[in-house]
Amino acid sequence: MTGATNDLFRVRSRLWGMKSPLVLLHGLTFDRRHWEPLRRELEVVDPGRCLLALDLPGHGEAPARSSYRLEEVVEVLHARMTAAALPAPPIVVGHSVGAVIGTVYAARYPARAVVNLDQILLPGPFGDIVRAAEPELRGPDWRAVWERMLAGMGIDGLRGEARHIAETATDPRPDLLLGYWAEILHSTDEQIRADREADLRKIAARGTGYRWITASEPPAAYRDWLTTLLPEAVVTVLPGSHLPHLEHSAELARRLSEMD
Repeated sequence: MTGATNDLFRVRSRLWGMKSPLVLLHGLTFDRRHWEPLRRELEVVDPGRCLLALDLPGHGEAPARSSYRLEEVVEVLHARMTAAALPAPPIVVGHSVGAVIGTVYAARYPARAVVNLDQILLPGPFGDIVRAAEPELRGPDWRAVWERMLAGMGIDGLRGEARHIAETATDPRPDLLLGYWAEILHSTDEQIRADREADLRKIAARGTGYRWITASEPPAAYRDWLTTLLPEAVVTVLPGSHLPHLEHSAELARRLSEMD
């Protein structure tokens, strides 16, 4: 756990500014190295900002677990944020499944805002794909499922360091895929929808900000669903891949620097 300890030390040792700390949660199979380009850009445009980039349970240098159910992951991350002694409720920036985790976190614990990077909160067609692939995920050809997922992320369109990080800062394993997709595999769409609606109502009641940065124009029905539950939600289309923190790190840093 050396890397995690170093992250916590860096948080404690920085001079605190007036802005809310940023907690960064990467996507499935990736790790906190995905935030390095964004960190560098923030050092330029927002040098006083406190950053805490965490490895999700089972990723990077974070220990593996027997279960990665959503509620358990949120509790593990909350314990690590508490250990970091953040002086104020954070802005939780989550990519992909990290955005689902960040949303659930903000419904349970104080947060200044959530920044959702390219993640629809309802399973929809993706849920159908995951459920259909479950037998394959439990067999020797599980990696083929993940390769199909990667093919739709737009990684081939990334260049230089962004592509290198996308291709190397990752460690796919069947326990992670099955574990982090457990909600989809073991719940109906209706149950998940009800859970997310309860989460979003709690976020709205807390007055927690919510920004969704999506790579393509969202379906009108989904956008209406989200903004009905969160009337103050800000939806931004940033065209490109599923990895805006790598493809548009400077633009994302600028947008985050404007949040307090």
